Amino acid sequence: MFSHPHILSLEMLTLLDYIHILVFSVLVTWVLVELPRIARKDCRSRAVEDTKAAIFAKVAVSCNALVSLSYLGFCVHGILKQKTISLAVILLALSWILVTLFSLYCNKKGAGVHSTWPLVLVCWWVFCTLCKFLFICFYLYHLVEGAALPPIFRSASVVVVEFASFPLSAVACSIAFLMSPSKTSSELRRPLLSEEGSGIAVDGFSPAGWWSRLTFRWLNPVFDKGRAERLELRHIPTVPLSETAERAYSLLQESLRSEKPELFSPLPRAIFRAVWKPLAVNAIFAGLNTICSYMGPLLITNFVELLSGKDPKRGHGYGYMLACLFFLAKTVESLSQRQWYFGARRIGFRMRAALMASIYNKSLLIKSSHAGTATGKIINFLDVDVERIGDFFLYIHGAWLLPFQICLALVILYRNLGAAASFSAFLTTIVVMVSNTPLASSQESLHSKIMEAKDARIKATAEGLKCMRILKLHSWEVAYLNKLLQLRDAERNWLRRYLYTCSAVAFLFWASPTLVSVVAFGVCVLVKRPLSSGTVLSALATFRILQEPIYNLPELVSMLTQTKVSTDRIQEFIKGGEKQKQRYSRSEKASKVAVEIEPGEYSWQANSDLKRPTVKIDEKITITRGQKVAVCGPVGSGKSSLLCSIIGEIPRVSGAESKVFGSRAYVPQVAWIQTGTVRENVLFGKVLERGLYEQVLEGCALDKDVGMWAKGDLVVVGERGVNLSGGQKQRIQLARAVYGDSDVLLLDDPFSAVDAHTGSHLFKECLMGLMSSKTVIYVTHQLEFLREADLVLVMREGRIVQSGKYEDLIADNDGELVRQMAAHSHSLGQVTSPNDCVSFTRKHEKQQMELKESTRTNQIRCSELLSDTTGEEERENGRVKWKVYRTFVTSAYRGALVPVILLCQVLFQALQMGSNYWIAWATEEEHGITKEKLIGIFVLMSVGSSVFILGRAVLLATIAIETAQQLFLSMTRCIFRAPISFFDSTPSSRILNRSSTDQSTVDTDIPYRLAGLVFALVQLLSIIILMSQVAWPVFILFIIVLTISIWYQNYYICAARELARMAGIRKAPILHHFSESVAGAATIRCFNQEDRFVAKNLKLIDDYSRVTFHNSATMEWLSVRINFLFNLVFFLLLIILVSIPRNSVDPSLAGLAATYGLNLNVLQAWVIWNLCNVENKMISVERILQLSNIPSEAPLVIEDCRPAEQWPKYGTIELDNLHVQYSPSLPMVLKGISCTFPAEKKIGVVGRTGSGKSTLIQTLFRVVEPTEGRILIDRTDITRLGLHDLRSKLSIIPQEPTLFQGTLRTNLDPLQQHSDLEIWEVLRKCRLDEIVKEDKSLLDAPVVEDGENWSVGQRQLVCLARVLLMKRKILVLDEATASVDAVTDNLIQSTIRRETNNCTVITVAHRIPTVIDSDLVLVLEDGRILEFDSPSHLLGDKTSAFLRLVMEFIGRSKCDHQSELT
Repeated sequence: MFSHPHILSLEMLTLLDYIHILVFSVLVTWVLVELPRIARKDCRSRAVEDTKAAIFAKVAVSCNALVSLSYLGFCVHGILKQKTISLAVILLALSWILVTLFSLYCNKKGAGVHSTWPLVLVCWWVFCTLCKFLFICFYLYHLVEGAALPPIFRSASVVVVEFASFPLSAVACSIAFLMSPSKTSSELRRPLLSEEGSGIAVDGFSPAGWWSRLTFRWLNPVFDKGRAERLELRHIPTVPLSETAERAYSLLQESLRSEKPELFSPLPRAIFRAVWKPLAVNAIFAGLNTICSYMGPLLITNFVELLSGKDPKRGHGYGYMLACLFFLAKTVESLSQRQWYFGARRIGFRMRAALMASIYNKSLLIKSSHAGTATGKIINFLDVDVERIGDFFLYIHGAWLLPFQICLALVILYRNLGAAASFSAFLTTIVVMVSNTPLASSQESLHSKIMEAKDARIKATAEGLKCMRILKLHSWEVAYLNKLLQLRDAERNWLRRYLYTCSAVAFLFWASPTLVSVVAFGVCVLVKRPLSSGTVLSALATFRILQEPIYNLPELVSMLTQTKVSTDRIQEFIKGGEKQKQRYSRSEKASKVAVEIEPGEYSWQANSDLKRPTVKIDEKITITRGQKVAVCGPVGSGKSSLLCSIIGEIPRVSGAESKVFGSRAYVPQVAWIQTGTVRENVLFGKVLERGLYEQVLEGCALDKDVGMWAKGDLVVVGERGVNLSGGQKQRIQLARAVYGDSDVLLLDDPFSAVDAHTGSHLFKECLMGLMSSKTVIYVTHQLEFLREADLVLVMREGRIVQSGKYEDLIADNDGELVRQMAAHSHSLGQVTSPNDCVSFTRKHEKQQMELKESTRTNQIRCSELLSDTTGEEERENGRVKWKVYRTFVTSAYRGALVPVILLCQVLFQALQMGSNYWIAWATEEEHGITKEKLIGIFVLMSVGSSVFILGRAVLLATIAIETAQQLFLSMTRCIFRAPISFFDSTPSSRILNRSSTDQSTVDTDIPYRLAGLVFALVQLLSIIILMSQVAWPVFILFIIVLTISIWYQNYYICAARELARMAGIRKAPILHHFSESVAGAATIRCFNQEDRFVAKNLKLIDDYSRVTFHNSATMEWLSVRINFLFNLVFFLLLIILVSIPRNSVDPSLAGLAATYGLNLNVLQAWVIWNLCNVENKMISVERILQLSNIPSEAPLVIEDCRPAEQWPKYGTIELDNLHVQYSPSLPMVLKGISCTFPAEKKIGVVGRTGSGKSTLIQTLFRVVEPTEGRILIDRTDITRLGLHDLRSKLSIIPQEPTLFQGTLRTNLDPLQQHSDLEIWEVLRKCRLDEIVKEDKSLLDAPVVEDGENWSVGQRQLVCLARVLLMKRKILVLDEATASVDAVTDNLIQSTIRRETNNCTVITVAHRIPTVIDSDLVLVLEDGRILEFDSPSHLLGDKTSAFLRLVMEFIGRSKCDHQSELT
């Protein structure tokens, strides 16, 4: 304490007496205020008493009592021995007695056991402990230095009392901080869970009081939970209402439409209008922080003059007052800064949520996928642009704070250096700022280029991940990887230029304070303005504080430009295509009309060069309720587009809009399955009605599948239904449509992906049974399903060429339907059936009804993928490992440049401090330094420091570029070498998140964060050395404060680390939900499920917001406490400097220490913040390295076992005792298959779904490796070959045709190995040449994302052309004709027969005509060979399983239509 002033001078006595009176008054008042609150509160009965806490509470009370007794003893000693006693001593004794009695009373009420100690007691203990520590430091300092003891230290009683009471007050203080009350009581006091019992912690911020918000104490429950166990999402409290996505989105929408309801106002103005109120409050904190930060430079002159002893009238009291003013200013500065930063982040979170919701809602409403923005680009909006706009609010006040700070600086400079020097400093600052203009312009341009290049790379990455199976099967992954690396090289070139531009900006503004100080001091010398240590150090402090906003200016300019680019991009997307945003409103009509198809023209690409529209309707078509309408036609005739025109999914060029009366359901041709359980996919947001649900499962032939799955209908489907067969996906979405109980159902080729019997079952039981009362419009290539339709629409070249009853259309011999039926009959005619066809069919009719699809194989695959697909994204435990840091630091040039950068920083710091000391020391007249020498040496040292800064900036940019590239290459190459199972079990959004967000962090953030931490540590260490040189007790203080800081950091990091990890993985579900929603937008709109999907998106955004909200708050919690500790160190340094004898230290050095101490809180906050932020940011590196350690497939090339150039010469395939299982823990899928596929023969592979057909093909391509046995091609074991050598010699047409975004040419010949003549030749053979010629671009005709501007059948033909162009010896067709009509199927089969005479062709098919003309047929069942012989032999055997399959097909098709055709 400020103890025993009766020994000091009269001035000192009076001042300290007043201070003691003030402290005693505050204490008494505070105790009286607290007393009623404590009296009303009794925590003892709330929980079982914690014995340990009770003991420590009693120890704290005992310590207070002992201190009180020591002061009472001192008072008695003074009266008895010295016959006098001061007012201060009396007040001290009374204060401690009051505190002792109050602590005893509080303890009886449960304080320290069931509740925390009152704040008044804690503050008193801390205050007294610090004062006693200060007294002891002073005493030891004078004792060690051998200097004369001041009067205060000469009293033995004083020394004894202070030394004795210090450990007692320290113990009480420690107990208050370290011993928390019992957790039982704590949990009773704190409502952890919401009232709904959802298990989610409630918002802790909103109900918090002002003190809790100021010090962030409302976060303590999160820290306690984080220390007790690993934090999970359910432990994190919800965000305040103002930060919820729904509230933020509604505010932004109101703002967007505030001027004119029908038009959008510019996005930046709308954002500002939505957040201007919290932004204004935030500006007050920013302004208060700025004013307090300039109090130091303003007062430092007075302090240095006091230390110099130039004014003998000013004693210690004046110094102590200055120290208190410094401490108060720094405390207010720290607290206001924390509120400023946290408030800015809150605004950012709010806008981020609003923009994410806006982008999602807009994406959900865009009708034409071909005209819309690519998915990869929109993911970049969510991943990069929205985050950047949110971060901008941290910088927004810099625009007005910078001129304000310059004005404050000019006032201080004018006071210290005069008008000329301050004006010259101002002009120099303006010149430096203006010189930044071209650099800022360059930054904006370069950043736009980076974002464009990043968009292209992310889009290509997303497409590659989606089509990875095709890339690997065709052995194109290396070529595609090279394409991706070329895109990255383009991005890297822009990134390199951008980072070097940033280096120039950083150098300019690091050097600018030095330049300003040189000019200012030079002008002072020229105008002969007298300088002193005080004025020089005040000016230097001003320049140093001004350095912060000037240094931040390039970042501010960069953020402004980047935010402008991001805002423009998002605004263009949100405002684009407003005409497409009308939502479907359910039409009602009293009559029996269900659908009215109006005359009109529709085109996917309204502004393209196509010679004709996609669909043209010439006459109005009216469909009544309950009718079944069939749509048929050849591939590319516009069947799917007709359905899309009915539900409004294709842009209308002319004519009236078609109308649907009642609710709608849509089943697209390419199945859209959500990630989730099978039940969730079927219910699709509706309530479960068990009876109806089971009827639907049975009608859609899903009941057997559900029965075989381990978890029944609760089995989880992977991304895009990867762990389901094509037939299962089709039946699940059909069940979704049926269960929806809609009035009108539109089914796009629902029978293509299932076998003959299942197709018949679906048609009879589902379409004609469950949907009997519904209006159904179904597209089909299976013409046998036309007979039951009430209306048949026959399409060709985008027009309805025939419509009417089936009987009427079939009677028209010249009609299009008859032509298609002839092709269908030709296809059926290939199936040679026995004479007893009808009797055989009847004989087996009952048996057929019992036969259902077996899904054993897919059940196994589903079980295998379930754990990876459904679980939370993997995240590491504990601290980020040192290996991650080591890998990052040594990625570029093996870390060789790191010591060079460190040396540059050390030399810069030494020269900067040396130049500052020189100018302060040399200005004193007694040293006799000439003006020329003074300025010359100062300029020389300043230039030297600037050179090292330039070197540091350039080298850092070089390291950043190389490190980012090495990590990118490692991750990307590893991804492309990963096995297919990895992509089946890992949502692409997780990989994209690492490739975009995490890679962006590595590109431009982490190197500078890590380097900034090291640079700040060097600065902090240099300041500690300087302060310790002036007053060595400060070193002890630093040790203590650093120890406490480390304890705080350890307390903080457990929760903060997990929050940072969760922040990294909580965005992936948003991106995944977005990608999934965009893919199924047509289905979502048709079912009127937009609101449900929007609600889910808002929930996912809120989950992400609550993690990032608390993550940023934890950083402020730590900064508040560390700031206070270092402000305390600075305060104690000032007290020491005031108290020590004037002649014991160099005033210039002491002033320099005080000057650097002004920035101590900012610097230590920067160190601690960076220390924690670097670990949080390094999680991005950790996540990238996770993908850099994926187990790879077999080598692409094995040099010792490379096949001959002409291999395979014959194409003979031998299967020798082949066993295959997907995982050691799962059953065998293929069980001892042995057979030989002769060279140049056509092999048909048939069997029910799940019999092992697809697994056999996957094993041939080594997507799955054999568990036992082998496959030989021309007597070469394929497992001995590299994957590239194997797959590049095989070709496949997959079940789901895949096209890449680009042109037709790049899809047919991605490796550019063939001439245009060869390409046109295969197009002619596949009957695609006429379709291609319709577009003026010909071979350069555009192919949009996923090939959406081509029909599924046309895509299949393109895949056929692609394979024919390759001319490989072995060809595999995996259900390749499932989505085409009979005419096109015949075309494909005849083309394959003609073009592959000398090839081995393996055909997997459900359609019997597809395999009936094969040389051999392999029948599989349950992973075993059931039959393997020629079709004629198998058809001649009445017990043949193949014959049974043929009869099912004939029973469904031929027998029905023979009667019709006769």
